[in-house]
Amino acid sequence: RVFLRAINQYADMLNKKFLDQANFELQLWNNYFHLAVAFLTQESLQLENFSSAKRAKILNKYGDMRRQIGFEIRDMWYNLGQHKIKFIPEMVGPILEMTLIPETELRKATIPIFFDMMQCEFHSTRSFQMFENEIITKLDHEVEGGRGDEQYKVLFDKILLEHCRKHKYLAKSGETFVKLVVHLMERLLDYRTIMHDENKENRMSCTVNVL
Repeated sequence: RVFLRAINQYADMLNKKFLDQANFELQLWNNYFHLAVAFLTQESLQLENFSSAKRAKILNKYGDMRRQIGFEIRDMWYNLGQHKIKFIPEMVGPILEMTLIPETELRKATIPIFFDMMQCEFHSTRSFQMFENEIITKLDHEVEGGRGDEQYKVLFDKILLEHCRKHKYLAKSGETFVKLVVHLMERLLDYRTIMHDENKENRMSCTVNVL
């Protein structure tokens, strides 16, 4: 809780002193996002790994601090305005880590950041190739490391498709991208499930599917 308060004070200072065009400090903002995501993903806050009694006790006393800092990260991202493009594709990985935390409200609040990144890169370069390449690479790494689940795949699909379909220029390419990533996620989750299967044919079949 002490660290959370300190990070929030750091965020206030960034918004007040280092956001406008004349005083914008890329490195400070970069540090903020990496620090906040590191805080959110630390082992001691992953409540689903605790017994139900311990989890209830922590929630009762402190609430879910991951949700608190996650909403703050989301707000800080949107505060960036025209500076957002400076954080693509570098921030795709940390934001992905955050959205993969198995907390439904946090996921619903932060997955739309991906659409914002797509939109931002599209306005700058007329494509979102950098974002797409980065999320595919990082997703592979995260799912192999044990993160991600069926619910995440469903939310990712639903939220991003809704956003893309409302956008004049991203409707078609956005939908193609979402289908591609969801398909990849299916393959990666299957592969992870079967990795320890004794049946070599099953393992090989899943490997071929991923490739």
